[in-house]
Amino acid sequence: MKKNMLVLAATMLLAAPLSAETTMEKAQSWLPTLQTSTPQEGFELAVKLSRVGVKTTQPDKEVLFRERDKYAQSGEALIHVSEVIAVHFQTVAAANDYWK
Repeated sequence: MKKNMLVLAATMLLAAPLSAETTMEKAQSWLPTLQTSTPQEGFELAVKLSRVGVKTTQPDKEVLFRERDKYAQSGEALIHVSEVIAVHFQTVAAANDYWK
């Protein structure tokens, strides 16, 4: 039940309306490509994608830092973070033809 509530809360945050222009400007300024030279760089990009996603859905830095203490102590929340990073890494790996 608690896991479902976390997933629902994350979905609601991601579904929050964002200005398309603002989103595109940010995308162009920090993410010019998904291409990386190595899998290690790809993983680092996946982590960055996850972090930028959090900052985009919670722009209030005070709330962001206050809540960080809560989820940093939650094994379940940390596992969900790993899942999000893994999805981003799959995307980056595919964009790089799995570094073949």
